[in-house]
Amino acid sequence: MTNDIHTFSAGGLTASIKADGAELCSLKTGGGLELLWQAGPAWPRHAPWLFPIVGRLKDDQLRHRGKTYPMTQHGFARDLRFEWLERTAQSCSLQLTDGEATRARYPFAFRLTIAYRVAADRLEASIEIANPGTEVLPASFGAHPAFNWPLMPGEPKSQYRLVFPQAEPAPIRRLSGGLLREQPEPSPVQAARVPLSEDLFAGDAVILDSIKSRSVRYEGERGPSIEIGWNGFRELGIWSKPGGAPFLCIEPWRGYASPLHFDDEFTDKPGLMHIARGGAEILTLRIQVHEAV
Repeated sequence: MTNDIHTFSAGGLTASIKADGAELCSLKTGGGLELLWQAGPAWPRHAPWLFPIVGRLKDDQLRHRGKTYPMTQHGFARDLRFEWLERTAQSCSLQLTDGEATRARYPFAFRLTIAYRVAADRLEASIEIANPGTEVLPASFGAHPAFNWPLMPGEPKSQYRLVFPQAEPAPIRRLSGGLLREQPEPSPVQAARVPLSEDLFAGDAVILDSIKSRSVRYEGERGPSIEIGWNGFRELGIWSKPGGAPFLCIEPWRGYASPLHFDDEFTDKPGLMHIARGGAEILTLRIQVHEAV
């Protein structure tokens, strides 16, 4: 056990969490197969948490009560060190609170707590966003885990797909310069399936902002599959680096990038949570590994 990384296991899974960003940085099966992208040159992260925004704001600026604050894409939580609250053989929890550095970019009080637990074939994360301040807390939050694509080394990427538990016919949204385009686009979901290809991400992320499912399964023709489940999140982003990269991000979100022409008061931005003073919002994420039969 070190102050930088905590590794814990149960059943057939072993997980490692970094204090920096409270980020999951490894998820291995009992046979030692690494499922998580190992932050290679194509993208230097593993599974960052997105807070207090998801996506971008116009000109990377947050406007509040006549003042302007710098706020870069996906917020600052992924780049800050969390405090360890608890570390056990099967779990850990970490916390980030506001301070002078965050207030220079985001003028709100907050307390962000992330608790991880491994049980049997799954890793569970519980996220609490609390408002200890005196005004409403406007915020978004997103998960951004990147899984190896392919999961099994040497397998063709084209043999992989996403499978939802029900049909998802609603149009999708796309980005322009990191901002949400005004018009929806036809969905690549074929009934309940998304065949995966590098071409799918030529236009950046696929955003399902009217999704009905609360889980999705990432699978190939052989080897393990991964089921991502969520509660409290309302949108889903799917992303890989345009041009091709050996990872796939499956991203439950509560919120999304600013619409292309939105440049108003931050608290009026579409997609935000508005957490009352003294209140909290609870979100959960589940990564379940199904071993090959």
